[in-house]
Amino acid sequence: MEKGRTINLINGWKMRKISVLMFLLPAFFWEGCGSDDDVKDMQKPVIEMSGDGYFPQNCVFLKRGDRFTFKAKFSDNVELGNYNIEIHHNFDHHSHSTGSEECETEAKKDPVNAWVFNQDYAIPAGLKEYAPSNEIAVPAGVDTGDYHFMIRLTDKSGWQQLAAISVKIIE
Repeated sequence: MEKGRTINLINGWKMRKISVLMFLLPAFFWEGCGSDDDVKDMQKPVIEMSGDGYFPQNCVFLKRGDRFTFKAKFSDNVELGNYNIEIHHNFDHHSHSTGSEECETEAKKDPVNAWVFNQDYAIPAGLKEYAPSNEIAVPAGVDTGDYHFMIRLTDKSGWQQLAAISVKIIE
């Protein structure tokens, strides 16, 4: 192969590389110039349950057949998604370890007619703060004793926060 032809092939290859780079460079620049809306959410949402006006509080007594209103404050740095409330027995004294206060528990027992509640709730789109207020009825015929009231809050990006509150169902 001739020397001049080899140089032209090498130069042609270099020109193709430069052309590809010139094409991709604006794409990289464009990707790096996103708006504040494109900020990646790297924080879990927050569940506020301590203080006056929030219910239930840890170690509270709930009566069979009564109704109560769940109240909390949810917040997120970007956008909230949805939440779930779950209530289940704690007759075996298991733990979810989200609270610092320990409640007095009854003796371990086997469930006969334990209350199981599990409900998903939507949060209106675009909110960074939300104050849920859900009325919940305690069934009249459920077993009395120790229960967990669980709140799972998920933000729009999928991060989840969990709060577990110990409650007691009484006559």
